[in-house]
Amino acid sequence: MATTLDKPVGPPMRPHIVLLVALILPGVGQVLNNTPMRGLTMLFFMLMLGVITFNLAGPEISVVGKFAGGIFVYAISVMDAYYWARYRHERHKYTV
Repeated sequence: MATTLDKPVGPPMRPHIVLLVALILPGVGQVLNNTPMRGLTMLFFMLMLGVITFNLAGPEISVVGKFAGGIFVYAISVMDAYYWARYRHERHKYTV
């Protein structure tokens, strides 16, 4: 199975730019890494787990606790976008 990492798509974006965009716009960091389905999947699970934990949390739980599932996937999404951007940037730097 061919992935987008195997296809020549031009020079990748700088990892810190991808990190900044991923922090501001969830799922877009993966889109900038040329993996849009991964970004949509992260966004879907972020919203679903946010809704589930909001509905299951009691009234005495803080707002952060009510959206803990979505916040967890958001954090994983940001780290994933930065990791792959750094990987693609290093790989491109040494192959050109």
